Amino acid sequence: MSIKNVHGRWWAGAACAGLLWGPLALSAAPLSAPAQRVEAAARQWLAEQATVKGLVAPQFELSLVERGATAPAAACAQAVAVEAVETRYLSRMRFAATCPGSAGWQREWIVRAEVSALVVVAAAPVQANRAMAEADLAQERRTLVDMADALPSIDAAVGQASTRALRSGQVVSPRWLVQPLLLKRGDSVSIVARNGLIEVQVPGEALEPGRRDQVVRVRNTGTGKVIRARVIEAGVVEPESMGQQSMGDQSRD
Repeated sequence: MSIKNVHGRWWAGAACAGLLWGPLALSAAPLSAPAQRVEAAARQWLAEQATVKGLVAPQFELSLVERGATAPAAACAQAVAVEAVETRYLSRMRFAATCPGSAGWQREWIVRAEVSALVVVAAAPVQANRAMAEADLAQERRTLVDMADALPSIDAAVGQASTRALRSGQVVSPRWLVQPLLLKRGDSVSIVARNGLIEVQVPGEALEPGRRDQVVRVRNTGTGKVIRARVIEAGVVEPESMGQQSMGDQSRD
């Protein structure tokens, strides 16, 4: 990894992708000792967060800018402690380095991180609210603004629907994923009521759209009565009271 000071900014690059994930490597012109500790702490924090988020093959590129520094930090007789002050935005994190003791000091750095990983993208244009199949999806490397705003696994998106249309190559955000619409307003449905081994089905009409396990209004076409029913699958609902009864039976067990 090459590290150099450019116009007062410390830039950490990588000669190869593996170094971005591995331990901190120093060049012949290393960062100052406090800056080294800050960069190492920032990389460790990013690696831990990437693991928590399940990112696949994450890579990090960092740039460090010391805030308000007018002179190099004095040598510290004790171990310099580094603390993450603000990590909400990858593009502007803040880390503080502290030299303890009566003659100690505290310095602060802005750390700008560029994080990339293999994430799920649309392999072709995908319509909104349509259940996605494996063929609709691919995995490609993308730069992330937020490590939580990406799916690491194609399996996590298969069978789900996006609330917005996706263009080819667009990252699939977990914020957009929902169960696909199984009912549309006006659809014919079967209202299924079960009691032990007894099952009764009557025809009905959906009065509003619904996804799996959502409760929607349905009209019994035989009696004209409107009930609230839970969506079981495409074209099949059960009275909401039946679901509540089932949960009550389970709790008694």
